[in-house]
Amino acid sequence: MKMKRREFLTRSIAGVGGLLLGSGCMDATRKKSITFDPYERVPLGKTKIKVTRVGFGTGMRGSRRQSNQTRLGKETFEGLLKESYERGVRLFDVADLYGSHPYLASAMSKMPRQDYVINTKIWWRGGGIPEPERPDADVVVNRFRKELKTDYIDVVLLHCVVSEKWPQELRKQMDILDELKHKGIIRAHGVSCHSLKALQAAADEPWVDSVNVRINAYGKSMDASVAEVEPVVRKLHKAGKGVLGMKLIGEGSFRNSDEQRDNSIRYVLGLGCVDAMVVGFEKIEEVDDFAERVRKVPGKQALALETARALQSCAT
Repeated sequence: MKMKRREFLTRSIAGVGGLLLGSGCMDATRKKSITFDPYERVPLGKTKIKVTRVGFGTGMRGSRRQSNQTRLGKETFEGLLKESYERGVRLFDVADLYGSHPYLASAMSKMPRQDYVINTKIWWRGGGIPEPERPDADVVVNRFRKELKTDYIDVVLLHCVVSEKWPQELRKQMDILDELKHKGIIRAHGVSCHSLKALQAAADEPWVDSVNVRINAYGKSMDASVAEVEPVVRKLHKAGKGVLGMKLIGEGSFRNSDEQRDNSIRYVLGLGCVDAMVVGFEKIEEVDDFAERVRKVPGKQALALETARALQSCAT
């Protein structure tokens, strides 16, 4: 019999919450008091990059170098980025498709570069951006660095892969990005997936350092159902790949539902295999609201995740 959605979510959340509570590797007082901090710096897989648990996404309804964020206008959008930074956000998800590079560069112009992480994406597909040419990744990354006013970029992804054969189809660009990583021009590379088969291929591809994954509690705007996507996300995490969750609010679908936002945040945090969450905030009130909902997640889920990390540390 098919498991009902509510039962599936309950089991997933409860299962993670009950893991490893008896570990002797963690101080007893921490077991009682630990809670999720939205702005805690956490490892992005095995990349050696640390990101805040909550990141700022800049691509809501993004296409042709515009998004809901850029459509706010320069002053409003840059002010929102600055206020988010002041709150503690240190992860910014941008892309050529969204046209958000110059806004981030301007907003962060007085901030220490090493204090925040840039996760950006190359639009290699047809359409999407005004010009028809698709230069190789080294040319594109050099342009990105100028737009972002930075010597290096933390993470560069190939944007919107959908084919299960993308590792073969995009091998040339992958090799170029790998060379850029060896030169220190970028720190990590990977993909932003938009199909279940592409996501499965990312889990099996050694080249992948980090993946943007569409994940929430209801399967809204995801690559497949929650039950199908979850095991692939676990596989990505187990392989040591960074996992950035997106579509946490169902591409805005849960914006007016407290219950859905709470359930989605609780579910994704409870998985223990999503490193950070990027959300397309459009108001500072949305940043604060999301952060407070992260802090409300039952402590036992944060404890289970912390305990698992402690056990892993003990084992190594």
